[in-house]
Amino acid sequence: MRPPAWLAAHLAALRALLVFTVLLGVAYPLTLVAVGRLPGLDAKTDGSLLTVDGRTVGSTLIGQSFTDADGDPVPRYFQSRPSGAGDGYDPTASGASNLGPESVLDTLAVDPQDSTRSLLSQVCARSRAVGLLDGVDGRRPYCTPDGVGAVLAVFHADGLTGRITRVVSVNQTAPATPFVTSWQGVPVELAQPGEDYRAAGGLITPVRGDAPAHPAVPADAVTAGGSGLDPHISPAYAGIQVARVARERGADPAVVRRLVAEHTTGRTLGFMGAPAVNVLTLNLALDRSLPAR
Repeated sequence: MRPPAWLAAHLAALRALLVFTVLLGVAYPLTLVAVGRLPGLDAKTDGSLLTVDGRTVGSTLIGQSFTDADGDPVPRYFQSRPSGAGDGYDPTASGASNLGPESVLDTLAVDPQDSTRSLLSQVCARSRAVGLLDGVDGRRPYCTPDGVGAVLAVFHADGLTGRITRVVSVNQTAPATPFVTSWQGVPVELAQPGEDYRAAGGLITPVRGDAPAHPAVPADAVTAGGSGLDPHISPAYAGIQVARVARERGADPAVVRRLVAEHTTGRTLGFMGAPAVNVLTLNLALDRSLPAR
């Protein structure tokens, strides 16, 4: 006796569920685990961890900061790119800031702890800091000398037209000095915390300034990766750090440059991506070959 059609359909669905559960829930994961234990692959499946004297110091796949207890860069080490993951390189908080090119206005709250910086000001501050650390020109277009976005709120007598009545440097507060003293003959004021100059009718005007079109500080030194966990920097960023690292370690810069070259990987398959330097492996090689004096 054949079962009713509805029962036959349910039995067929149950058999399919059992078969695919065994195949995809048991056999497939076990196969991947077995493949991952093959010689040459086992280190990668364990997280590509690196150890020194039996102590795990990091992974070649996840970046980390080389800073002291106060968060300041340790000069004898190459520095990683900025990270937006948690407090920096936190794998449990991987992600980006989601700020884009239009993020040019800082939020200057009455309580400084409630203030937030725009992407432009973050880039400006990082570029200035890298310039000071590595002895290069840290200027960038649309950045003030004190490391915030060079942005004005320009007020006109008739909304967006007419004579200019007021100009405010919206990302600078006292005791800073306005990055320009006047704009089209009108004195430039410093911003007051808690004021929203865009809502008040100010025309937001970024000012390019006289910074070089091609900054000495590379883009990856001032912007965070999408994951916030990128273990690599560009050869250009590594290059501007060579002199500092060599000086701090009392080494010949040529020797440091050679180590950088040894830890630089090319494009994937010869055409994808860009050459990159793994910061952790490079710093470990420095400690082995050129220990700090």
